[in-house]
Amino acid sequence: MRRALVSILALTTATVASTQALAWGSTGHRWIGRAAIETLPAEVPPFLRTAAAAEAVGELAREPDRSRNAGKQHDADRDPGHFVDGGDDGRIGGVVPFTALPATREDYETALRAAGVTSWKMGYLPYSIIEDWQQLTKDFAYWRADDAAARLSKNAAHRAWFRTDRALREQLIFADLAPLSHFVGDGSMPLHASLHFNGWGPYPNPNGYTQAKVHVPWEGVYVRGNVPYRTVLAKMTPFSDCGCPIEQRVGAYLMADLATVVPFYELEKAGAFNGTDPKGADFTAGRVAAGASELRDEIVLAWRASEKGKVGYPEVAVADIESGAIDPYDALYGLD
Repeated sequence: MRRALVSILALTTATVASTQALAWGSTGHRWIGRAAIETLPAEVPPFLRTAAAAEAVGELAREPDRSRNAGKQHDADRDPGHFVDGGDDGRIGGVVPFTALPATREDYETALRAAGVTSWKMGYLPYSIIEDWQQLTKDFAYWRADDAAARLSKNAAHRAWFRTDRALREQLIFADLAPLSHFVGDGSMPLHASLHFNGWGPYPNPNGYTQAKVHVPWEGVYVRGNVPYRTVLAKMTPFSDCGCPIEQRVGAYLMADLATVVPFYELEKAGAFNGTDPKGADFTAGRVAAGASELRDEIVLAWRASEKGKVGYPEVAVADIESGAIDPYDALYGLD
């Protein structure tokens, strides 16, 4: 597995230049992915709790930004997945509240179009996070199935196949963690949850907040120069399970991020991000740590949810495989 991780890292060491606004630069996303993995509890499988795993997820978390400029269709469809323009009223486009996200992107798009905007204009970050979390949950369900069947199947050939498939699944989990890590990280960056995303913009501005293009300088070079990794770790919050659907959790997470927009602009107005004021560094480290904490929690929750999942075709319950009641070879290898 370590060799597989080294191979993954070798493929992700090149840098990609882009003039577009990201959401955290390389340092912020790297810290979020790495810290989340390093603070996972023992209940998560060991392959995901190694130093090599933390390094790999930290590097791969940057991929959705590094893939930009791949082509017009690629960028036009994917770029809005990095942000959502929440309003001061806690609604997207004035009609969709973070606290009651529509069940699908189609429903979300329909609601926004009725208000004269689109998800490509307003962004669809909530759905980027939700769908990638659901994918990770499915990945974990297959890993559980492979792991159990590799131990419990009475057929030696089947056991060998399950071991091989489990190793492949572990590599896929790292690949699927990349976008989840990235978009959860985007969701902790205040300017990616607000219509005030790069200066206050053409809105009532009685407090005289800046109209300067503050987005990229703050999320990138400032983070690298002022936010040590150890500070991010120290600011992470304890694990929290809301006991609610992922849609509700993500909505609440983004609402909490939206609430930090005015504090950001207040600090910017006071010159706190000039590189010498500890209040600016403290605020920024707190937002990076919020992303790392949420990512860790979502990984744990995906692992727990996978216990109740189903895999293969025809579908079989993970619980039945883990109990030894079923050898899932036909369902996972495929009858056809």
